[in-house]
Amino acid sequence: MEKKMINLIIDGIAVKVSEDSTVMQAADSVGIHIPRLCYHPRLSSVGACRVCVVEVDGAKNFPASCVTAVFEGMKVKTNTPAIREARRDVVELILDNHPKECQICERNNNCELQQLATTLGVEDYFYAGERKQFPIDSSSCSIVRDPDKCILCGKCVRVCSEIQGVNALSISARGYKTNVGPAYNMDMKDSVCINCGQCTLVCPTAALTEKDGIKETFKNLSNPDKVCIVQIAPAVRVAVGEAFGFAPGTDKTYEMVTALRMMGFKVVFDTQFSADLTIIEEGHEFIKRLTTGGKLPMFTSCSPGWIKYLETFHPEFIENVSTCKSPQQMMGALIKTFYAKKVGIDPAKIFSVSIMPCTAKKYECARPEMNSSGFRDVDVVLTTRELAKMIKQAGIKFTELKKGEFDEPLGESTGAAPIFGVTGGVMEAALRTAYEVITKKELPSIDFKDVRGLNGIREAIVDVAGTKVSVAVVNGLANVHKLLTEIKEGKRKYHFVEVMTCPGGCIGGGGQIYPQGDIEAMDKNLYTQRSDGLYDIDEKKKLRKSHENPHITAVYKEFLQKPLGELSHKLLHTHYHKACPKGVPSEVRDTVSIG
Repeated sequence: MEKKMINLIIDGIAVKVSEDSTVMQAADSVGIHIPRLCYHPRLSSVGACRVCVVEVDGAKNFPASCVTAVFEGMKVKTNTPAIREARRDVVELILDNHPKECQICERNNNCELQQLATTLGVEDYFYAGERKQFPIDSSSCSIVRDPDKCILCGKCVRVCSEIQGVNALSISARGYKTNVGPAYNMDMKDSVCINCGQCTLVCPTAALTEKDGIKETFKNLSNPDKVCIVQIAPAVRVAVGEAFGFAPGTDKTYEMVTALRMMGFKVVFDTQFSADLTIIEEGHEFIKRLTTGGKLPMFTSCSPGWIKYLETFHPEFIENVSTCKSPQQMMGALIKTFYAKKVGIDPAKIFSVSIMPCTAKKYECARPEMNSSGFRDVDVVLTTRELAKMIKQAGIKFTELKKGEFDEPLGESTGAAPIFGVTGGVMEAALRTAYEVITKKELPSIDFKDVRGLNGIREAIVDVAGTKVSVAVVNGLANVHKLLTEIKEGKRKYHFVEVMTCPGGCIGGGGQIYPQGDIEAMDKNLYTQRSDGLYDIDEKKKLRKSHENPHITAVYKEFLQKPLGELSHKLLHTHYHKACPKGVPSEVRDTVSIG
């Protein structure tokens, strides 16, 4: 049904928009930017901050444009002296109750509040008064919460609820005691938080940030008794350039290698190698389940936020999850076993670092199961943001770097590996290998485009030697909850399901570079540009199927012996278990896993 069009006037300009538009959307459509703070294009609008107020003829007050619907004949003014003063008053009041530490803040020079103060002409602190004071919560291994920097915009609450369906955060209390945090005032580590970090991406003021890994990394880089080895995840390479002025999706793989060597890393490996390895192990696991009547559907296990979500909210599906570790953890295990033995390094002297687009990877590497070699697989995880900060702190001119090369033998990968960084990529990579392993025939078409795209849930049926294999790809945990519920109710049936915690997969990970510049403009194209960059890397690779990687073959021949073998099970596989947050009161503990 066609939507009715509405005619209105904004600042003397005739505007025509659909009847379900807000004043803010109508203004945007004709190039009039109304300042905003609590608004985000992917979240519901609540009109909490009052920065986006406008004048509407006939209205008794100044309505918030983000939640005010248009109507026929409406007349709006967005830039009158009274409106400018009202907006300044709002921002001045927020600043009065905000820490005055911009120069040492994580968000300095990329802070929405800071930008608004400049744009609106705020020149002084006008309202002296009582200030809120809350302790910093650094209990989580992934996320740090600083309530004093919170401006109560509610974006973190909405992204956690609407996009992720976790509801780990809420606004509580009133007046100066109002704050955003987990239920029952518990610490983040004891809450239902799944460490995804989506809250850190939408927080405008650094009230939520990732746990710092930079200090420990620099400390070990300066220690002559440590051999510092680093690995780089697929999605990092198409996002890190944004911190240095490059367009999203620009491949900066080999410049990163050079930068890391300049910082002091002795060995630089590519997590894409272990992505290929993951496909071999996970592909064989899926084939075994498919042909021997194993537990189906099988879910992928590469996304640690999803695993924590599963253990907390849907433990009934734990047996459906692949036992494979993620590429990060597989690489960590190989570094401290296979590689250490090959080059004669004491594993105890290895300091293993991974560069990830994901804050939940910090949680994953700290899990007690991730030490099957006798040593912690990965010692420190750095986000894409932290890598960019380290490069700047080291005085490295990233825009002028020459391309470096990964170290062998854990640095070579096929085209199936980079697409791990985008939703649908793990599924496509697995199908490329599973099809040829089962049929012993070459794929008629290597691109499984049915599983590509950024939609929340996608389905496909693949004909494998006469067997119709039903697969699904899902990203964003609110979508995951919907899918799991319908599987339990028998409304959906699959053989194989790829799950990614974050919207778009790793390209939208909670540790990626903060959107630069206009958030709304960036948000529309950011994930598409990053995913296009990864697919472009895939297409340029000579080998595009994981089982064709000769270095993978060599690792099995020299060390692992065979997929799903005794040693690979010990080092590359793990187990998961039902979890319940420690801080949840006893009367509700039994209901937490229901979801």
